[in-house]
Order: sequence, then structure tokens, then C-alpha cells
Amino acid sequence: MSTFGERLHAAVAARGPLCAGIDPHASLLTAWGLNDDVSGLERFALTAVEGLAPHVSVIKPQSAFYERFGSRGIAVLERVIAESRAAGALVLLDVKRGDIGSTSQAYADAYLDPTSPLASDAITVSPYLGFGSLAPFIATAAEYDAGLFVLGLTSNAEGPEVQRSTTDTGETVAERMFAHLGALNAGATPFGSFGAVVGATIGDTKDGLASALDFGGPILAPGFGEQGGTAADVRRIFGDLPVLPSSSRGLLKAGPDVVALRDAAVRTNAELR
Repeated sequence: MSTFGERLHAAVAARGPLCAGIDPHASLLTAWGLNDDVSGLERFALTAVEGLAPHVSVIKPQSAFYERFGSRGIAVLERVIAESRAAGALVLLDVKRGDIGSTSQAYADAYLDPTSPLASDAITVSPYLGFGSLAPFIATAAEYDAGLFVLGLTSNAEGPEVQRSTTDTGETVAERMFAHLGALNAGATPFGSFGAVVGATIGDTKDGLASALDFGGPILAPGFGEQGGTAADVRRIFGDLPVLPSSSRGLLKAGPDVVALRDAAVRTNAELR
């Protein structure tokens, strides 16, 4: 089996860089004329899969919006993962997990082990218990040719309080995370399987940040679309780096019409290309 980095490179070449989030906000269910219950969740999520998954390289479900419905919501998430992959998209499960020891291993097994019904191509993780706390995720991803996207410079306003703090060596906390990722991706072609989350709204990449972002792995860029990031911002901030601009509400507001969802994805990918 090819590595996640290899699969992602091929998917982007074939389908474009857009990562489509399927986040069933209660407000979006209402906007689609659906009830905020499991039936509405299922209709919303699977319609989004039908409209988006055949036309984008990556589908990114946000786990929390399924978890809020309990076991029946998780069952819908399992179908989203399976049907997105059947449509040819890679699945990046947005769970932002981060813990230590056996708990991290249990999370890794839940989301990356192919025998799990929630098994995905990659997941998001938080390194802010120390990058070493991600060791079980890293080992499990390597074992199963999966990927990780580590929170680096996120698009939320509170992020800089931690991420841009200065370490004992003078680099920022985020830059140290990128250095760790560089070590993991060393020698991988066309790029490695260990990526970072870097918001498309972070502003100019100055003071060495541009070189820090060249860590040999893919970048997930939330903040694109409804949060204000544009295709021009993506090109200015990331240049030729392997980047996946992520949009959820910007695409999902085109629903519930399947053709309108497809057209939104195709149009957005054309802008990014």
C-alpha cells in the first residue's frame, strides 16, 4: 500500500487541492429544511457526500457534530467515511485528539487501524501536551500508511497565545512543531505523511515562518472561504507548498441540491488551481 503522502499527492493531481468539510451544524440542518435530529443528520451528511466526495481529493468530517447524537450519530459518521472513500476521496477525520500513553494508542487504534469502522486516511491531532505525546499516533500512522495533521498555526483568534509563544531557543512553539514534522518527513517523496494545520488567515509568512512551513509534508489550511481566506491568500502564504485549503460552510450552503454542491466544489477547485 502506498503511503498517505503518496496517495494525497495523486489525489490532488487528479481532483485538485480542495478539502471539503462535512460539518453538520444545527444551523445548516435548519437551512436545508431538516430537523436537528439523527434523521436530519443522516440526510444532510449523505447528501453532502453524494455531491462532494466524487469531485474533491479530501473529505473532512468534523467528528463532534456526529458525536453529539450519540451512537446513532457515530453510525452516520461511519457511513460518511465509507461512502466518501468509495467515491474515491481520501478521508481526513477532524478529531483533534491529544493525550498520553495508552489513551493516545486507543485513539490511534480507533481512527487509523483499518479494522476499525472509523478508520480514516488521516486525522487531526494536538501536540500541545508535548510533541512526544503523539508517539502512539505517529507509530500507528506509520504502521498503516495513514497520515496525521498536527495543529500548528490555527485560524482561531486564541491560537497565538500558545502557538506564537517563544521557546527557550528563540523559535516559536509552532516553529518547533514544524521542525519535529520535518524530522518525521525526512527523505519522503513526493512529500511525507505528517502534515500541519495552518490557517489561511495567519497573515504574511515572515520572520522565518516561510522556511519553517517547508517541513516536507502537507498543510491543511482552514479559514478558507467563509472565514475570510481567499485563493489569493493561499497562494501568497503557502506558495508552492503542498496545501489543502479547507472549506465547509462555504460549500455546504449550496445544498441541499446535489448538483449545486458539485458545482460549488468544481468552481472552488478551479479557483485554487
